[in-house]
Amino acid sequence: MWSTSPRSALPRGRFCGCRTSKLWTQITAHATLLVTSAVFVAPLIFMISTSLKSHRQMQSWPPAIIPSPVIWRNYTDVFDYAPLHRYMWNTLLVAIFWVFGATVTSSLAGYAFGRLRAPGRNMVFYVLLSTLMVPGIVTMIPTYIIFSKLQWIDTFLPLIIPPLLGSPFYIFLMRQFLLTIPMDLEDAALIDGCSHFGTWWRIMLPLAKPALATVAIFAFMWAVNDFMGPLIYLNSKRLYTLSLGLQVFRRSHGTEWGMLMAASTMMVTPMIVLFFFAQKQFVQGITLTGLKG
Repeated sequence: MWSTSPRSALPRGRFCGCRTSKLWTQITAHATLLVTSAVFVAPLIFMISTSLKSHRQMQSWPPAIIPSPVIWRNYTDVFDYAPLHRYMWNTLLVAIFWVFGATVTSSLAGYAFGRLRAPGRNMVFYVLLSTLMVPGIVTMIPTYIIFSKLQWIDTFLPLIIPPLLGSPFYIFLMRQFLLTIPMDLEDAALIDGCSHFGTWWRIMLPLAKPALATVAIFAFMWAVNDFMGPLIYLNSKRLYTLSLGLQVFRRSHGTEWGMLMAASTMMVTPMIVLFFFAQKQFVQGITLTGLKG
């Protein structure tokens, strides 16, 4: 009895040709991904390698990727050369307010824009989104004048108060994700006597964990990497964050490359670890935020 499967219906030569074409497509795609990944990973590898080298090894040519011998002293000398522990604490303080504003304030605003019915809601949301198109350099001087009048210069207030008021980008992400949640859940909560705030707290936030993880990662990365804000508003070295404190390793007589790369490695390590632990929620949050609009 002859087989009627689609595979047996095709001629053998044509079937082999399809498999070969599919195999080459996969090889090409994987090769492209490997080359692209190497381009992005190469600076990270160079940074870690330089942090483990002595000054003589850094000047050798051609440069060696694997240090020989490995110099771990750079990771301890950074704390003697600069108050890196204080910079870490200042950065963590700013990051906490950024993450709180992204996960609480922005999610509350996203819930209001995505779930509450109010006249002119979409128009106000479009106005909010239009602020994303305004370059930061345009509002830099007016913002500085406002904070100067409030006597907030050389304090953490200009860095922690604006995030607590919400960010248009995070509000957009939360709104788009909350639109994917069925309205039946909210209607059932309201029928049971739950207020809008209670619905947001008890129903929406537990279901929005992927979106919350996404905005938390974005906010943490932005707070750690922010250089322009601390440069403009912080004058005292005791208030420096990590991004600004790294400039301490650059002196007029030269740059302490080993310690600078060691401090930079310690700066990016928490973000890498955070992403690997939360990458599933991060990818899911980014994917689902575009399902409805």
